[in-house]
Amino acid sequence: MPIKTLFWDIGGVLLSNGWDHEQRARVLAHFNIDYDAFEARHHLIVSELESGRLTLEDYLSQTAFSSGQNPCSRAEFYAAMLEQSTPNADTLALARALSAGGRARMYALNNESRELNNFRIRQFGLDQFLLGFLSSCYLGLSKPNPAIYRLALELTHTDPSETVMIDDRMQNVEAARSVGMNAVHHTDASSTRLALEALGVPFERV
Repeated sequence: MPIKTLFWDIGGVLLSNGWDHEQRARVLAHFNIDYDAFEARHHLIVSELESGRLTLEDYLSQTAFSSGQNPCSRAEFYAAMLEQSTPNADTLALARALSAGGRARMYALNNESRELNNFRIRQFGLDQFLLGFLSSCYLGLSKPNPAIYRLALELTHTDPSETVMIDDRMQNVEAARSVGMNAVHHTDASSTRLALEALGVPFERV
């Protein structure tokens, strides 16, 4: 069957990761916050944050500002979090070219907290070429749980054989394939373009 729908991961594909360990380490070092103590608290609640069941305010209360710590203002910490997001220009150009050519329907399928996801969509104009955002914070499910891929297929009324998931994490790629989707392990824009072409996705070369 021809490919009709593409699902893009955001962090690590279209953009840098938003709040992964590298981003956390930079912000914590900037404010002289103990990394190990923060990480221990982070890992206990990050799934709640990314599933939309925990607000960023409550997340910060249990991590950076726990036990009465005040390393900086919350506004300063949040601003530093947002500054970690940068565009992956080559991959964005590839996705925009596909959108402009009208070759396939395209959605985001990603794990991210509500506040950070909303910021990154606006800041980098992702809604200019993606039809919708099937994000963990809205769906209440996270990759690599196969259920989130099945729900994405149901919401977009797409047969899995007609879709491609593009993700930089191999475990997420494998999970997409486990429900019958095609999947591309993203490392850079050039190899992803070649992989999409091999799957029969027609688009103008960029």
